[in-house]
Amino acid sequence: MRGDYRHWQRIPTRWADNDVYGHVNNVVHYAFMDTLINTWLVEAGLDIHSGRQIGLCVESHCNYRASVSFPQALDAGLRIGHLGRSSVRYEVGFYSEGREDVVAEGHFVHVFVDRTTRKPVEIPEHLRTAMEGLVVA
Repeated sequence: MRGDYRHWQRIPTRWADNDVYGHVNNVVHYAFMDTLINTWLVEAGLDIHSGRQIGLCVESHCNYRASVSFPQALDAGLRIGHLGRSSVRYEVGFYSEGREDVVAEGHFVHVFVDRTTRKPVEIPEHLRTAMEGLVVA
């Protein structure tokens, strides 16, 4: 349900997102999830260019409920289902613009690592504080 998500971003589809079957191709949903999550992280203070910590995707999944096609826009909801010491599971719901029916649901798991060594590190405190506002029970 829409009310289960804590952060929202509208994502327009593009002409090139449609495949030969006339709908947004399944791989595009993963790019949308990546865009939603990383936009939120940058806004929350993650320095993607030179910060000491970076988040690496170690798992992703998507269930498709309905098709969408260009020029539809999607309302993308973001929440956090699990917040660990160095990992976080983001959960995403895609809804047709202004509608209550979910078209796709997915998740990404990020492990935060040192940019140089690629060894797991604790999620930076300022990000953890921001992430706590997205956590759902």
